[in-house]
Amino acid sequence: MKVNQNLSILFWVWKDKADETGKAPIYVRLTIEGVRAQFSMGQKINPTQFNPKSGMLRGTSEDAKTVNNYINLVKGKIQQHYNILITQFDYVTPEMVKNAFLGKSDHQKTIMDAFTYHNEQFEQKVKAGLRAGASLVKFKTTVDHLKKFLKKEFNLTDIPLANIKHSFAEDFEHFLTVTQKLQNNSAMKHIRNTKKILLLCVQKDWLMKNPIAEFRCSYHNTERERLMQDELNILISTPISSTRLAEVRDCCVAMCFTGYAYKDAAALAPENIQFMIDGQKWFIKNRIKTECKENVPILPIVEELINKYKTHPYCMKYNKIFPIHSNQKFNDYLKEVAAICGINKVLTTHTARHTFATTVTLSNGVPIETVSALLGHSSIRTTQIYAKVVAQKVSNDMNDLKAKLFAAGHSQKIAKAFSKDEVLAKAK
Repeated sequence: MKVNQNLSILFWVWKDKADETGKAPIYVRLTIEGVRAQFSMGQKINPTQFNPKSGMLRGTSEDAKTVNNYINLVKGKIQQHYNILITQFDYVTPEMVKNAFLGKSDHQKTIMDAFTYHNEQFEQKVKAGLRAGASLVKFKTTVDHLKKFLKKEFNLTDIPLANIKHSFAEDFEHFLTVTQKLQNNSAMKHIRNTKKILLLCVQKDWLMKNPIAEFRCSYHNTERERLMQDELNILISTPISSTRLAEVRDCCVAMCFTGYAYKDAAALAPENIQFMIDGQKWFIKNRIKTECKENVPILPIVEELINKYKTHPYCMKYNKIFPIHSNQKFNDYLKEVAAICGINKVLTTHTARHTFATTVTLSNGVPIETVSALLGHSSIRTTQIYAKVVAQKVSNDMNDLKAKLFAAGHSQKIAKAFSKDEVLAKAK
């Protein structure tokens, strides 16, 4: 989509740069949509000769005529370069016009340049422990999808930022869902990452505006797998002979009663246990993913598990509370645990976190605001996803209530009391 842009060309004298003879250089200032770029015209004059209103020299001397002719020539060439640029790019910056006039090779920033810049900066933050490595992997995955999209859609390996249009997001979404066969929410996450990068480009003055800013990422609410109370009881009480699997089960149970994600549970150390104002023991820490506070009270079952693994070799060697190893292996082992316990669900570390949010807290009357704080959510809207899951439990509970209140014999009495014959008999 072409954007109507107006180029303003201003000639002015920079008096502060006057030399020993009192002459000062003439500068050219280019302005487009409030963004400026300027450069020296290479001419020096007596500042008193310059008329700022006309942008020309006063008088009819030969020197004045020569400089004025040059000013007109410069103005014409600048306008000419600008006219060429607006036929090539949707957005033209003053810096682009300036470089074109000065004959400088102006490397146009591309979408891959922007992602490379962002990812390199992000990687440094990961190494400094300021961001999670998993988030960096997601941005790199977006780059992989973008490369495939550019190849299929444009037969290109990269594209200048100035050539990205609003339809770019719509076409990318179609490619992700139809060609790559990604689920809607996964596709939206990649488009969201792309929007973030283009916003960064605006902030770095590589773009005038984000061309896909108006594209709205719409997410579908998905059913979150969690354990019901009877399944949680089975998980806790089922004997497991394998030491390896028993440890994995215990760590999963700890997550079910703390709500910690895998990384947060694996990072728990003895110093994270502190006494709060209520005199009770709490885990005090920030969530690794969002840096939000995720302080959780230590429930009795979790206290038992803490004591159980105090002298575990892994915990003692690495100063950890629970013997949690790699996430991939952990989830693989949880599948074995689910099979042993007879739980016909995909048991993962995410399942444990969802179980805490629903079965352990919301289903037992804990306010959603409290649950949001316990989960370390930056927005309560995220927590409301779990509230919708609990609505199913409310429906099930009401069905149970209906079965109890209106049992077969009781229902017959009610039916008789409200039958037409019974009502007529009472009326007589």
